[in-house]
Amino acid sequence: MAGDCEVPHSNASHAQIAEMLRTAKIIAVVGLSPKPDRPSHSVSAYMKDQGYTIIPVNPGHDEILGEKAYKSLLDVPGPIDIVNIFRDPSAVPEIVDQAIAKKAKAIWMQEGIVHNEAAEKARAARMVVVMNRCIYKEHARL
Repeated sequence: MAGDCEVPHSNASHAQIAEMLRTAKIIAVVGLSPKPDRPSHSVSAYMKDQGYTIIPVNPGHDEILGEKAYKSLLDVPGPIDIVNIFRDPSAVPEIVDQAIAKKAKAIWMQEGIVHNEAAEKARAARMVVVMNRCIYKEHARL
């Protein structure tokens, strides 16, 4: 998967990522699969086990990982710290727009997902942006 370019133009620093993962509590996971063999499921289960609140965003399901699932970010009640994206890069601009509307603090595009234009828009809205990195791997390094 790739967005408008294979390589992120810029990413949050390691220090910014560490700080974000230390202070975040609520992660909305767009594209969270109910299938245990999918990366979105195993990564989100790990993050939940680490104490984060996981909010599944998947219009095809009512519940994933024992949590109520929502059709879109706009349907999620309350604040969101990190929007973790497990979707094709073509879906990223709409997700970023919704994250901005929800005043999320950060956008995280998982490994293989890059969308520089959407990332710039998120940064302009004062969001921390991470692209083409696994939140599980980054958290495990802390």
